[in-house]
Amino acid sequence: MSLLSSNEIRRRFLTFFEKRGHVIIPSASLVPENDPSVLFNTAGMQPLVPYLLGQKHPSGPRLADVQKCVRTNDIEEVGDNTHLTFFEMLGNWSLGGEKVGGYWKKEAIEWSYEFLTSGAEGVGLNPERLFITCFEGDSNAPRDTESAEIWREIFNRNNVKGERIYFRPADKNWWPQPKQKDEYSGPCGPDTEMFYDLSGEFTKGMSLEEYVAADNSQKIVEIWNDVFMEYLKKDGKVSGKLETQNVDTGSGFERLITTVQGKTNVFDTDLFEEVMIHIRAHSGKGNLVSERIVADHVRTALFMINDGVVPSNTDRGYILRRLIPRAVRHSDNLVLRGDEKKELGILTSIASIFISNYAEVYPELSVNVEKIYNEIESEEKKFRKTLESGLKQFEKIILNLKDNKLISGSDLFTLFSTYGFPVELTSELAKERGFAVDEDGYKSELSKHQDLSRQGSDQKFKGGLGGSGEVEKRYHTATHLLHQALRDVLGNEVSQKGSNITAERLRFDFSFDRKMTDEEKKKVEDLVNEKIKSKLPVNKIVMKKEEAEKTGALHFFGDKYGDEVSVYYIGTSLPEAYSKEFCGGPHVTNTGEIGVFKIVKEEAVSSGVRRIKAILN
Repeated sequence: MSLLSSNEIRRRFLTFFEKRGHVIIPSASLVPENDPSVLFNTAGMQPLVPYLLGQKHPSGPRLADVQKCVRTNDIEEVGDNTHLTFFEMLGNWSLGGEKVGGYWKKEAIEWSYEFLTSGAEGVGLNPERLFITCFEGDSNAPRDTESAEIWREIFNRNNVKGERIYFRPADKNWWPQPKQKDEYSGPCGPDTEMFYDLSGEFTKGMSLEEYVAADNSQKIVEIWNDVFMEYLKKDGKVSGKLETQNVDTGSGFERLITTVQGKTNVFDTDLFEEVMIHIRAHSGKGNLVSERIVADHVRTALFMINDGVVPSNTDRGYILRRLIPRAVRHSDNLVLRGDEKKELGILTSIASIFISNYAEVYPELSVNVEKIYNEIESEEKKFRKTLESGLKQFEKIILNLKDNKLISGSDLFTLFSTYGFPVELTSELAKERGFAVDEDGYKSELSKHQDLSRQGSDQKFKGGLGGSGEVEKRYHTATHLLHQALRDVLGNEVSQKGSNITAERLRFDFSFDRKMTDEEKKKVEDLVNEKIKSKLPVNKIVMKKEEAEKTGALHFFGDKYGDEVSVYYIGTSLPEAYSKEFCGGPHVTNTGEIGVFKIVKEEAVSSGVRRIKAILN
């Protein structure tokens, strides 16, 4: 049989389980819908947790999918044969057990074996190279002899000889593994895992000791996992049984492809083959690790952007902002050149290949192609602006260290705050040069800086003002008018992201994803001046927070307010006011006191955030 392509393996998986009564559901976004505890979906089961806990799924009890996932805990390991930041998980699910039309261990295990070994419907792996582990039991749950017996019957029926079923402890055969996710709360249970002998040395079977040695040396690799979720984990401990029995079957797609296509690493599979050829064709210098890092990070970045993530200094945006510069730095290691024929930079030319190859499975990538290119190119340009000066400072720090091999927390903070170098980047650069970094010292510097910033904020920005003089009052009231005018001209998605007021000017940051046109700036300016000329009264009312929210008053600072809030509104009445916001004041009493409003600059602050500077005459 010829080698199966990745698209064919994906298609066969979904078709196999559809024929067995499963409804095919689309992948959820990489960004979890209602789970603030994680930045990304990191496992196939995450989007289905409510249904694993008993909620009825609208598509029924049998489901199958291919779920997009991102994990960045091992980002420094990317470049070896197995680690990736973006990956896909094949999954088939039984929600609620046999009583409601689902299934349990026997069907799950039978189908796992059938798909893995069938040449007609599955991926046609050699059953004599399969090895199985089952849960050995502990104080939380008994030994899983049921799964082991099902496997013995399957091997006997198919005349597969030799010792190949092993009982293992919870850190091997319980999901989630206790040592990895002590903080996890949710459904859990024993699992049975399938390993494949890459070496071909053990087709007649092997002892437990030989299995452990083969696993440690990666002569065998895990390719499939059936989790039998019948327990609930709460506050780090198994607290009892679930009311329902659920099956969570998963297989790492990239790892399965690597096995089926007979490769030793994922970067040699058809998922990456064209990209790796492209990188080598445009490279002036060979470096296998850098080639893999660039390929992996670009693929992850484009999928993140496709699902709405934009570069920023916090949360998901920070992860994206870490990946793209890392790809840039390693592309420079390779002396990579862009694709002149397509007029694309090197990172976007790599993205274009991935987008084309994934078009059949994720057609939305083609719809968002311009957005993906723009974000990658914009972030690359920003990083390159800081890279040269930051590297010069890094070299100075290294030179001054002399025999000391530790970069201090103070130097780490300087590189971050002044030159835009995340500590992870400095740490990588240091490691390449044989130096270590004082991350604890860096955290201490950050903490001290935040304390000073908070103290400064308390003094400088009481009530959102840079002072309480008459000029500052005029500027502050003008800021309210500016905020509402921006929403009128650009749309209600505009929201305040920060402001700074002095006696000379106002500065206002707001959410918006592109540069304003000259016409838009003129409209905003005219609208503010119109409200100033109308000499509208500026009023204050103190209300219960809940009541204030019902008025539609704008507020964008989360929980900083108490039970009672001050609402400033500009107009003759609260319901008909032009502007109304939660605010600490003080303001002018009438807009006619403000003066003539003039926008002097509009610029980008970060991805998705713009800044206006304005003066009053």
